[in-house]
Amino acid sequence: MPPKSASGPAHPIRRALLSVSDKSGLVELAKELHAAGVELVASGGTAGALRDAGLDVLDVAELTASPEMLGGRVKTLHPKIHGGILARRALAEDRADLATHGIREIDLVVCNLYPFQATVARPGVTRAEAVEKIDIGGPSMIRSAAKNHAYVAVLCDPRDYAGLAQELREQGGVSDATRRRLALKAFQHTADYDAAISQWLAENDPEQPAETFPESLVISLHKADELRYGENPHQKAALYGRFLEIAELLHGKALSYNNLVDAQAALALIVDFMPDDPAAGGALADRAVVAILKHNTPCGVGAGATPLEAYEHAFATDPESPFGGIIVSNRPFDLPLAEKVDEIFTEVLIAPSFTPDALELLKKKKNRRLLAFDRSKIDPAQLEVRRVFGGLLLQETDPAPDEVDHATLATEVPPSAEQRRAMAFAWRVVKHVKSNAIVFAAADRTLAIGGGATSRVDAVHAAAAKAARVGLSLEGSVLASDAFFPFADGLETAVAAGARAVVQPGGSNRDEEVIAAANRLGVPMLLTGRRHFRH
Repeated sequence: MPPKSASGPAHPIRRALLSVSDKSGLVELAKELHAAGVELVASGGTAGALRDAGLDVLDVAELTASPEMLGGRVKTLHPKIHGGILARRALAEDRADLATHGIREIDLVVCNLYPFQATVARPGVTRAEAVEKIDIGGPSMIRSAAKNHAYVAVLCDPRDYAGLAQELREQGGVSDATRRRLALKAFQHTADYDAAISQWLAENDPEQPAETFPESLVISLHKADELRYGENPHQKAALYGRFLEIAELLHGKALSYNNLVDAQAALALIVDFMPDDPAAGGALADRAVVAILKHNTPCGVGAGATPLEAYEHAFATDPESPFGGIIVSNRPFDLPLAEKVDEIFTEVLIAPSFTPDALELLKKKKNRRLLAFDRSKIDPAQLEVRRVFGGLLLQETDPAPDEVDHATLATEVPPSAEQRRAMAFAWRVVKHVKSNAIVFAAADRTLAIGGGATSRVDAVHAAAAKAARVGLSLEGSVLASDAFFPFADGLETAVAAGARAVVQPGGSNRDEEVIAAANRLGVPMLLTGRRHFRH
């Protein structure tokens, strides 16, 4: 139902100007307007579509007494169009100008824009093709109507046609509240359009390299969902953008704010283990990988010949935390995995797809959310954004780490081939643990994870203590540290807990001290030269 006016009587519509690229619902709206006695003015293909539907239409060229020119580039850019839209009916001076120049009032503008975004999304589109789809007259009319919304209604979204038509039937015009709402939507529409154009031009200047960080940051995202609440029940929240196109909700109630934050963390992790990622390399690329996350951080990651084996390896790291958590797989979620996961309560399950029998089983619990993600829609170059008071921080994404293959051997004893495989696995996981981050691992599973500690040695202690509490031996494990060891104590504590090889970035003022401790303890150590902080 359209909103009822709370601010005076509805304004009648006597004349409407229609000029649309997307003709969805056009004829139905025009018939409603015609039935209400509204004169229809249109141009080009819009006029043709209305005439084909048997409607009387006045051409824009007849209204302006000026022909279209420049191949249609100039047709509505005329005082008799914008004067009719912008005239303030309550001002005697404006009414006098209309009379002097023979300008007729326009009470409704129905306009959407050349499909610039769809054009530039086509592979191989030329610059000339893109520039020709930059609409000029359309945004001008939309902005004129939106500016003068005290008297004029503007429609730029076919989804609003039915509501306006109903209001016209019931009230004989369009309410102040509706015109205000439509004006806001119109300015949002043109802002979104301009943002798409400016972004494309910045990225496709033939003489200038694309800027990673433009001088002016324009962000235009559509609201995808109004969330029940935010991180806590007293906080309101909404989701903007295309996340739900990348990760489709197959089952379960709407995702909460915390579900979305956790799902993003899960996807970021599993993308580093996708089989189509050349950087995953070697043994990592041909294994199923399953991760279990809780509160935006992994509590177990496993690899195996099957998703079930990978899940069992991940679960063994921390059997306490998976309750109410997130499970993500780099392979389709099959029935054996679904049957095992069904034994505990989980909030969200994520995979590239779900087999029909797994889907049938998992759908039996209504509060469980199932998400299928499309790897091809994830842009690995998308910038990361974080809010600060008065602005935003932007940074490049932290790419999937493959530094173990090129790391420097810092110790007298080199790691074995099996230790190198375990290091490569642990190094990919530790990137996704909150700093300070420590991961004890074997080649196919995490064994203990310590994260979010205020000192590195505390992270080692926390991981070792958790392993001891769940009865998991760390003997023979490798250790990955997301940043350098500032002192030898972290290394010494890890070795005492059972670590027998270490991979870390290096770069500390005390690297020599740490390397000396590793040599004294007979532990091979690789230095990658790149840290992976996650704050």
